[in-house]
Amino acid sequence: MSKKMTGHQFGKVGVLFGGRSAEREVSIMSGTGVLQALKSRGIDAHLFDSGERSLAELAAEKFDCVFIALHGRYGEDGTMQGALEQLGIPYTGPGVMASAIAMDKVMTKRVWQSMALPTPRFIVLDAHSATREELRQVPDVLGLPLMLKAPHEGSTIGISKVAGYSDMNEGFALCAKFDEVVLAEEFIAGRELTVPVLGAGRNARALPVVEIRAPDGNYDYQHKYFTDDTKYLCPAPLDEALTQRIQSLAVQAFNALGCEGWARVDFMLRSSDNEPFLLEINTSPGMTGHSLVPIAAKANGVSYEDLCVEILKSASLDLKPSKDWKPD
Repeated sequence: MSKKMTGHQFGKVGVLFGGRSAEREVSIMSGTGVLQALKSRGIDAHLFDSGERSLAELAAEKFDCVFIALHGRYGEDGTMQGALEQLGIPYTGPGVMASAIAMDKVMTKRVWQSMALPTPRFIVLDAHSATREELRQVPDVLGLPLMLKAPHEGSTIGISKVAGYSDMNEGFALCAKFDEVVLAEEFIAGRELTVPVLGAGRNARALPVVEIRAPDGNYDYQHKYFTDDTKYLCPAPLDEALTQRIQSLAVQAFNALGCEGWARVDFMLRSSDNEPFLLEINTSPGMTGHSLVPIAAKANGVSYEDLCVEILKSASLDLKPSKDWKPD
């Protein structure tokens, strides 16, 4: 359903942050930044830590709308979106279904495959029952090196690169700590890119492409948020035709999942032939000092503060109550 907001009188705004996921620390940084940005624009914004306060307390705050700065489970996976739908509080980002699918890397890839969008080959392994023989066969199918991922985590949590057969068991055990299944994925050697997308449907638009150059290609949790060693090139040094192709793919990937509001689409650009591959989509991206969406917006002449306001303007509900509905 279309998500529209009438007018730009925001009223009392809640910034949902913190939460209970493995990405709580990053969410606190994102939420704090968003709060300061909204306040700087004269918006009556207030922090609300969903990891420490209940939904009853959220309802009691009587927010007119909320900016979701939660990352990972219980905030980015459709659960909070569903609660907000029940409470009738408009929120930023994609709705319940799109958020739930996008949070699951396996389901995301299946949707993209069904739409003939390029994504690396993969195998899904049961975290509890996969046998040593099943693990041994994975490199035979996907080749080496390969990636093992916890499908419901973000910020590079629960990810292991497997260089040889002997690494499979250890890498699998690491990922299995975080999820019920483990995603084994073909490794794409090349350049790491990301593309933020704003809007919805035909009005969805891609921001400039960002290239991520981490030390030794290791864009892990530490290099994402807590060091200045990683370099971000924006706009990415690509020719115009390839840039437009990647941006178009980002919008297609965004729309294929039914996303609205904003999200960030991650790619690998294969070195051997410059073919782009979709990795995943983040429906509540980071908004820290190292985050990628603000970097892309800045390259488009949009400040962090104005970006936060633009995202907030898209806050709405997926489901509108029927005018004819009355309780029994």
